Amino acid sequence: MPKEYRTIQEVAGPLMLVRGVENVAYDELGEIELASGERRRCRVLEIDDGNALVQLFEASTGINLESSKVRFLGRSMELGVSEDMLSRVFDGLGRPIDGGPDILPEERRDINGLPMNPAARAYPEEFIQTGVSAIDGLNTLVRGQKLPIFSASGLPHAQLAAQIARQAKVRGTDEPFAVVFAAMGITFEESNFFVESFKETGAIDRAVMFMNLANDPAVERISTPRMALTAAEFLAFEKGMHVLVIMTDITNYADALREISAARKEVPGRRGYPGYMYTDLATMYERAGRQKGKPGSITMIPILSMPEDDKTHPIPDLTGYITEGQIILSRDLYRKGVQPPIDVLPSLSRLKDKGIGEGKTREDHANTMNQLFAAYSRGKDAKELMVILGEAALSDMDKLYAKFADEFEATYVSQGYRTDRSIEETLEIGWDLLRILPRSELKRIRDEYLDKYYNKN
Repeated sequence: MPKEYRTIQEVAGPLMLVRGVENVAYDELGEIELASGERRRCRVLEIDDGNALVQLFEASTGINLESSKVRFLGRSMELGVSEDMLSRVFDGLGRPIDGGPDILPEERRDINGLPMNPAARAYPEEFIQTGVSAIDGLNTLVRGQKLPIFSASGLPHAQLAAQIARQAKVRGTDEPFAVVFAAMGITFEESNFFVESFKETGAIDRAVMFMNLANDPAVERISTPRMALTAAEFLAFEKGMHVLVIMTDITNYADALREISAARKEVPGRRGYPGYMYTDLATMYERAGRQKGKPGSITMIPILSMPEDDKTHPIPDLTGYITEGQIILSRDLYRKGVQPPIDVLPSLSRLKDKGIGEGKTREDHANTMNQLFAAYSRGKDAKELMVILGEAALSDMDKLYAKFADEFEATYVSQGYRTDRSIEETLEIGWDLLRILPRSELKRIRDEYLDKYYNKN
């Protein structure tokens, strides 16, 4: 029976100081029992000479220093995992909130996980089809990759996340595919949108959802992504599934980290965020990947809203260092009515070359991708010139490129949130657009592909 302590010294916000503790370790779980018999959970943040600083998972209201008791449970935070988690909705601490029964776990796992040995990692190289042309065709997602979406407040990243979760699939394999969805600090309305969107299309049957709402404690927000990743690791490496982990919004997670760091009176780093934020984010992101000799994999799409649309803000900045590229949403395209408003030129998937080509997508994919990038870039330059100098200043070829840029945004990028395009459809739309330009302009595509696809009626 764990020893009980009645030595609560003080409570400040989400933190509580307990004096005179013995054999208590960092990150250990604790339980506070109030005079009324109500129990609340906490975890150890710091141990100093018999004093334990603990973090409360629930509100601190009603904790009486005299009559409340604390006991430490001798283990860190765990999640009971089982295949029965599929099609269920949990809160940020892994408790069911969908009205269904508790999960009977096959095993209990520490939510902090273990870092994957770099030597045991298999290289990501299999194409994942999201059904979104701007991603599949130009910034391809590869199995085992970490590809964040950089959004901004008011942009429709929730719709894009739900679309990818509904549509994503690994082609040419019958291995089971699952989606683990972690939402941090979102509103009830957004949470409802995700759950209903998954139910409506039947995607919930292969999904595990962890929902932490904006009014839930900040501490719970920090455990939510780790709960989700623990469930993903079990499904991927024990059950052999392809798992896509979508986490939204990493900005809310980082703000919770800052809030707790401030409560601990730690020295702030850039913009008030703790200096260890890079390490903290890396311990989450690096749990994605593939392991040699195991069929399963974890592919991760973290979503973050950039404060003030600023790519140099610490959260997108650090995320960009740790992950393999980024998909950037543009406010200008959103105002034009482009859905989803993916800005393909600054977006990047560093592993796209590994997941495309013959046997994976199609032999002409790499050439057409490069040509579309080049033509769209020149078309945007032509349109900027047109704004400054007027249409009369453009050559006939520049006008064609400007037309190409408009058509590219309207048909290739803008497909709506209900359209699921196969990679073949995406490539064909690309060729239709390239036919706007004369063949002599398509210098990045090999002649054999031009003969085969460009001249096709």
